[in-house]
Amino acid sequence: MEKSNGSLKSTIAVSLTNYLDAGAIVAGASGLTLWKNYLGLSEMHLGWLNFISANCLGAAVGAIIGGFLADKYGRKFIFTYNLLVYMTGVLLIMLSVNFPMLLAGFLITGISVGVGVPASWTYISESSENNNRGRNICISQMSWGIGPMVILLLGMLFAPGGYLFSWVEAVAASVVGDGASSDVVNVFSSRIVFLSLFIVAFIAWNLQRGLQESAEFEATKAQGKKNGLLDNIKVLFSNNIAVKTVCFLAVIYLTWNLVASVMGFFQPHIYETAGGVTNERANWMNFIQWAIIVGVTFITSKLIDKTSHKGIYIFGLLAALSAWFVIVSVGVNGPAGLWAFAILWGVQGGASPQIFYALWGSELFPAKFRAGAQGLMFFIVRGLSALWGLIFTYIYGENGEGFTIAAYCMIALLLISLIVGIVGAPNTRGRALEDITRERYGNDY
Repeated sequence: MEKSNGSLKSTIAVSLTNYLDAGAIVAGASGLTLWKNYLGLSEMHLGWLNFISANCLGAAVGAIIGGFLADKYGRKFIFTYNLLVYMTGVLLIMLSVNFPMLLAGFLITGISVGVGVPASWTYISESSENNNRGRNICISQMSWGIGPMVILLLGMLFAPGGYLFSWVEAVAASVVGDGASSDVVNVFSSRIVFLSLFIVAFIAWNLQRGLQESAEFEATKAQGKKNGLLDNIKVLFSNNIAVKTVCFLAVIYLTWNLVASVMGFFQPHIYETAGGVTNERANWMNFIQWAIIVGVTFITSKLIDKTSHKGIYIFGLLAALSAWFVIVSVGVNGPAGLWAFAILWGVQGGASPQIFYALWGSELFPAKFRAGAQGLMFFIVRGLSALWGLIFTYIYGENGEGFTIAAYCMIALLLISLIVGIVGAPNTRGRALEDITRERYGNDY
């Protein structure tokens, strides 16, 4: 099936979904303390916010729903309506005056994030030229890195004591008056950060609803084959090749994501407790690390369609393992070890298994249940990552006393991802999706 040469434009429009996903996670994490003080929340309240958010259960539930909806009604159906749900969730957070409103906002936003992810990756692959599919997936991953960069920067600028906090105070005074408590005023910095996500979501919605439907989906629909939700679930689980592919991709993504999800949520905390740096320095180190991830991903985008996928995959995981070997050998109590860890983890993020999970996940399944299969795997990975986050806090300890033990756990997980990826990496570079499907599943799909 011939692809147009305009895939870059549609890729950028769809990749904004990844910006909004990562942005929602970082915005939620960075503002937790402010909401805790404003609403008088307990640690249990904060635990529930994290558990049902875009980082965990909300996205997991949304992904399995959105994946099969994209296969039933089309990728454009998701783009037409899903970001309206996202904007509703963000608006609830912005206007929250009590815990139920805040909880509902986090849940709705998280579900919307999950709904959008499998449709986005699927659409990018289906609309890409054969020799640009890897590049376009990398562009979507760059968007995933730019989101945290921008949100971290805004969070630091608008936070109490930040360079733009006087503007936050002025906005708060115009809304609640001059006599408001410091906690009421301070939380406006988080409200403004979420407002930035609302604006980007509105722009993305206008761009995405103007996209054409995926030609792959239209071709499958034109064949008149059943594509109901139950039909696709039945076919997915009854096809041995599909089941093996789900297992392979789930393993390489899950084992890496168990490490990455902890880093995404706890990294500034780790820098402060295990590394002994200030909160401001920890946030700047995190910002620099995300900048490295974006830069290395850009380099990967130039190479991925021209060189061995397995080679890039191995390079990324060796960088990840090197980062954690720094922990168990040099440690992070000094600046050299801390910066070596931060830089190496940034490098691995630019050639991580998530890139290949997104790429291979959209290549190794037929269009009939391509998004549904990705949604199922995303559900498994984000759900188990939520549970692992709770386990990690017990291993790590209150002040990082268990960090070395945690590091060995991370090394073991990354080694599994490396070995399974080396053994199972497919040879799909530069090939048409139809050819890959025909080779793996025959002519019935």
